[in-house]
Amino acid sequence: MYPADLKYTKDHEWIRTSADTADVGITDYAQQQLGDVVFVELPQVGRVLAQGEVFGTIESVKAVSELFSPVAGEIVAVNDALTSAPEQVNSDPHAAWIIRVRPSNPADVDALLDSAAYDAHVG
Repeated sequence: MYPADLKYTKDHEWIRTSADTADVGITDYAQQQLGDVVFVELPQVGRVLAQGEVFGTIESVKAVSELFSPVAGEIVAVNDALTSAPEQVNSDPHAAWIIRVRPSNPADVDALLDSAAYDAHVG
């Protein structure tokens, strides 16, 4: 259910690394809990985040939830397509990235949950 090429946080974000950047989104579990996503607040490119720092919010018909950065680093891109089509988070949550970061400490990724540990976490 949770792709093995991703790492996960206990706050229900995922991260996919490639070269020197990493995409961040929310898990299938998170989108199920939220329901129909109607808005994603995107941060500014260039912003530097601490690990665990709030970088935006995601709003559904049921609730507004904060989004937390799984790693420290600089935001190098945001998924502008979510502005006009936030429902992408519901239709394909493990492909609909929200931000792309350049991690300042790539070892932070190694400390996150793998797919089996995340699956056990959400039980």
